[in-house]
Amino acid sequence: MSIAILGNGNMGKGLAKRLAGKASVTVGSRSGGTSYADAVKGADIVVLALPYAAALEAAGSLDLKGKVVVDMSNPITADFSGLTIGHTTSAAEEIAKVATGARVVKAFNTIFAALLDAPAAATASVPVFVAGNDEAAVAAVADLVGKAGFAVEQVGGLDGARLVEPVGMLNIRLGYGLGRGTSIAPAWLKI
Repeated sequence: MSIAILGNGNMGKGLAKRLAGKASVTVGSRSGGTSYADAVKGADIVVLALPYAAALEAAGSLDLKGKVVVDMSNPITADFSGLTIGHTTSAAEEIAKVATGARVVKAFNTIFAALLDAPAAATASVPVFVAGNDEAAVAAVADLVGKAGFAVEQVGGLDGARLVEPVGMLNIRLGYGLGRGTSIAPAWLKI
């Protein structure tokens, strides 16, 4: 499995670190190193480790035909006080509209980057919600989630992102807005 991670922020770098030695990973950047376009050329899975607006732009401008595209964004306002879209659509569904020929799957948006720095044994029961319409794409992303050291919680079709993205926003509110820190999420989700 060949994976392109677009974005070298905390989520992108953390996921790349978690997948090192478990998959062929290329990190694409818009500023130096491997470009987004070059990163996706040979990839089976493209992870958009970008803020929503940048993920939407990348998905609409790159050749993603036939690829599994993982959206890990949360469509949040600039002041982190709420979602910019939701309930009648989602970031993942909007990305799917512009990513011509791609199979979009929602995943990783409810965890903080700090969890990617924790030992995999410490996150083995932490759920990563996965939503998508294509069974093979969902299975590929579920495998990726497992390789990254998390538990898979499938939530159905891509419209499930309409429910998962508010969970991401709740984590942001708890962690940052209410000062409970990044270890709060998704600890409150554990069963």
